[in-house]
Amino acid sequence: MCGIAGRILALPGLVGADLVELIDAQAHRGSDSTGFAIYGVPRQSGFVVRAMGFDRTKLGQDLDDFHYILREHGADFIESPVWDSSTDKHYSVRMIISDPISIPRWIQEADMICSRLEVQSVGRALEIIKDEGDALAVAEKHQICSMTGTHGLGHARLATESAVKPNGSHPFWARPFPDTAIVHNGQITDYYNWRQRLERLGYRFLTQNDSELIAVWISHEMSVGLSLQQALDNSIRQIDGVFTYMIADINGIGFAKDRFAIKPLVTIQEAGSFCAATEEQALRRIYPEGSRIINYDGPAMTAIWGREAWAA
Repeated sequence: MCGIAGRILALPGLVGADLVELIDAQAHRGSDSTGFAIYGVPRQSGFVVRAMGFDRTKLGQDLDDFHYILREHGADFIESPVWDSSTDKHYSVRMIISDPISIPRWIQEADMICSRLEVQSVGRALEIIKDEGDALAVAEKHQICSMTGTHGLGHARLATESAVKPNGSHPFWARPFPDTAIVHNGQITDYYNWRQRLERLGYRFLTQNDSELIAVWISHEMSVGLSLQQALDNSIRQIDGVFTYMIADINGIGFAKDRFAIKPLVTIQEAGSFCAATEEQALRRIYPEGSRIINYDGPAMTAIWGREAWAA
């Protein structure tokens, strides 16, 4: 099951509210957990960090240890961290930091305390927020509907293999590549083979969710010189499974669908804006009847949708 969604606005606006609508319409596809990747207007310097801690009673110590590691890598907080005000044991924290000397080396060390405080995303624009519960519950807790930006992804999860945990939900950040996130509907059957290959190259995975693999796999392909289009095409040829996924970066959203064509995706593209979802009825929350639906229902399909009105 699972429901995925993507949204691109012609101009910056309440992209979070649109994604909540798209995912709420697909809550029947999975409400174990829900997540959003929101792309704000990119910062000229510094990064937005979203992280999840697992013991609210130790929040202060977790942030102190995180801050120490950050300073060891030549960066610091630009603004004081802020966190959610719920009574849940786990917590979500947002930090604005200056540029580390090396993001991969910093993240490698920051991950040494990931059992206490796990980095969910790093980006000039990207913020990943995810939690247990359906779209409306997660949106209310984390104030998603008030988040502004240019584009983003959403996901409603029905867990079929890995555990239902706040940090096991989608979207996944392409650790350690800034500003890259994916949402996925399907199953990667050669997940462990690919994971072991990427781990031998130095990449780190923090969950057993096969979707985490896709984000790192695509980003690695691009890091060795491939374009996004080439990486999407390669994923269909080289990754086994049944899948439809969307991958986002600062410039827009890409998509790939396996050669078996089992997992659906439909889109509407109008006047510089774009909307995608697993089901047409979700798109109708944003666009009225009469807007033309494009159904990506064939095998081995890819597409890239850019922020046409906002590409710098």
